[in-house]
Amino acid sequence: MYIFRSIHEIINTVNAARILLTEMFEKRKASDFRYADALALLKDDENKLKLLIEKEVIRQNGSFVELDARFLDFFELLLEANEEINTATIDEHIDYLHELMDYYLKERIPARKNSYVRNIKLTFQKIARTTLRNVINLQSSIDNAFKHEPTYRIKIAKLENLDRKRANIQRLIDTTEQLVLHEERPFFRQATDEELTRILLDLRRELQLSAHSLIRAQQDIINYLNQIKHQVILVEKIKKIKYLQDQFELRAKSNLSEVLDRERSLLMEGTPPASFKLSVNYLNSDEARPVILKVLKNLQYRETLRSNEAGAFTEEELAAQAMVEESIDLEETVGNYFLQQKQRQWEDADAPLTDLFSYLMACPFPRQVDEAERTTLFCQIVSLYESQLRITDRLGHYKHYEYAVIYPA
Repeated sequence: MYIFRSIHEIINTVNAARILLTEMFEKRKASDFRYADALALLKDDENKLKLLIEKEVIRQNGSFVELDARFLDFFELLLEANEEINTATIDEHIDYLHELMDYYLKERIPARKNSYVRNIKLTFQKIARTTLRNVINLQSSIDNAFKHEPTYRIKIAKLENLDRKRANIQRLIDTTEQLVLHEERPFFRQATDEELTRILLDLRRELQLSAHSLIRAQQDIINYLNQIKHQVILVEKIKKIKYLQDQFELRAKSNLSEVLDRERSLLMEGTPPASFKLSVNYLNSDEARPVILKVLKNLQYRETLRSNEAGAFTEEELAAQAMVEESIDLEETVGNYFLQQKQRQWEDADAPLTDLFSYLMACPFPRQVDEAERTTLFCQIVSLYESQLRITDRLGHYKHYEYAVIYPA
């Protein structure tokens, strides 16, 4: 592994090959950047290209070249062009913070204590920046997986994996807040640093914004999975219809004739044919040439469609099981009974009001929901419907939970 001797050497090496490195970075997701193309960008200076390979700025693989992983990571980090969701880095930062705070409490020399505080401030800033980047990448990955992945099973698998990553990010946010508020109180009582206090305030604000964004990401994942469920059901029906059509059994084994007889929508009426014809004299003129070319293009397009028609579905494809996920409708959960309590109390002054947490613990859902998920729903509802709720100063207790007593506004 080549080791640079100074920052000056790194800057000069990168600057000398800036045109090539820019081109390779823009094409980093392609695996076919040729050695000859790299040489052309360096004006056929093969010594310069070999020097870049020797210093491991780029790597050669046969007749192809690629950016070294160290420089690729460096460029992506500075340009924030990496879509990777990395929660392991935050775990490492949290462990490092515990070590630094322990060293600070045991140190007696003021100058060394200040150096520990400086490293702690830098690490907190890294956690805030990495968490925010992970949340942005998560939302982008969720949208890309749903909109651009063509295979249903892979699309579902990607969304489920992204949901697990969302849960990991939320866990790390909770761990960071636990460290700041509870675990390291002896350190924060001794380290009275004004800049550290400001950094912690900024960190907690960004963590709260990230937590709210994760709630939105979870809702998007649930909505996308539900849309996929409906799409899978529709595709299964189309597969069965096409199979029956291919076997010439569609009318015999379905009620297609009855459905078509009842259908009166314009979509089923078809397009009426044109009632006029162009004259031969017009077709022979130069004015008609664009029209003729357009008709020829349409005919070629139809021929292409006919040549790309799909074949019959196999028995294995017809037997494929749809993957669905049953979700909880927060709008119905909140509006169906809880928010209507106020209306019932206006009609009957003696009607009691139930607080939100008690309502959720007793609410019957269409599927089995444990206490942990019900407390999660409580937090989501408070975040999404805050304007419709009245949050009191009283605290309620349920088993090992302590919660704010909340009524309809």
